[in-house]
Amino acid sequence: MFHRKIFNEEQDYFRETASKFVDKEILPYHKKWEKDGFVPKELWLKAGSVGLLCPNVPKDYGGINGDFRFNVIIIEELARIGATGPGFAVHSDIVTPYLVNYCTKDQKKKYLPKMVKGEIITAIAMTEPGTGSDLQNIKTHAVINNDHLILNGSKTFITNGKNADLVLVVAKTDKSKKAKGISIVLCEAGTEGFNKGKNLDKIGMKAQDTSELFFQDVKLPLNNILGNSGQGFAQLMDELPQERLSIAVTAISSAEAALNWTISYTKEREAFNTKIIDFQNTKFTLAKLKSELLVARTFIDRCIDEHINNNFSAEDGAIAKLWCTELQFKVMDECLQLFGGYGYMQEYPIAKAFMDARVQRIYGGTNEIMKEIIGRNL
Repeated sequence: MFHRKIFNEEQDYFRETASKFVDKEILPYHKKWEKDGFVPKELWLKAGSVGLLCPNVPKDYGGINGDFRFNVIIIEELARIGATGPGFAVHSDIVTPYLVNYCTKDQKKKYLPKMVKGEIITAIAMTEPGTGSDLQNIKTHAVINNDHLILNGSKTFITNGKNADLVLVVAKTDKSKKAKGISIVLCEAGTEGFNKGKNLDKIGMKAQDTSELFFQDVKLPLNNILGNSGQGFAQLMDELPQERLSIAVTAISSAEAALNWTISYTKEREAFNTKIIDFQNTKFTLAKLKSELLVARTFIDRCIDEHINNNFSAEDGAIAKLWCTELQFKVMDECLQLFGGYGYMQEYPIAKAFMDARVQRIYGGTNEIMKEIIGRNL
């Protein structure tokens, strides 16, 4: 098979650190976290202590100034063991770029070092009870009142919502405008009027905390708006390609792990006095999945390379998310089938992976929206 050429020696050492960490600090405890519905904050502190959070943060703010390949390694190592609980990707891949690119120096000094250490956990709040992909019509609003903002509204399906110490809230600062009336507002947990709802009961990703957030007359400083008022939608459009690439990397890495579990299982399991892998249907199914994943992996590695060289477009991100998440679910479904009845049992990783995969086609922009983005460029 092809040798992957996108990683350098420093990143290979980083992978060793990440691999040891997930095997020691996550794998033995993940089932408990699935029952609890969240990952303890202590894990974040441990991850921060070995450099697994926010690797893209500049050295001046406590990071290693690494490129996106470091993020990819963390995603791949979590996927290898089927760990979907730690919301590191939201924190490092999705939220961090907004703070690095749009915050003031004082805000960067205040938040980034603690984010790198795991002392501050972050979330981004876009989705609302009545608004999913249609961000231009959100109802949450932040009214400028003299020298401060008054934030009102609610958000739902927010990853890291329970644990979050800092939330990036997408809100309307000018109701008379659509895209140009949107801003991103920083809101710290514990601020008066900011309350967290219950941890939502999902069909998958059971160990990942996902919550409702409520804002009632929350008073915030004016400079809690990232950049200038009305720039939020443009900021989202600039950063969403990386979010979608992160989802695509997760999709392919998780599917590769599932394929490996299935190959091992079919080599051990027998039916009619024959190893399951020796049946032609099994071989053909696995061969096809392996081929499709190799092609997808080659494509994703090219996407990663283009992204770190600033050549990755919104359309590229949409294609990557669409193709890879669709393939992920196909792989999970066909691999589960080869486990037979055991594949339907929660004690088997393939069952959890199947359920975890379903949301990949929904969050980060539904796959229907990805088709719309791609379709605009036909």
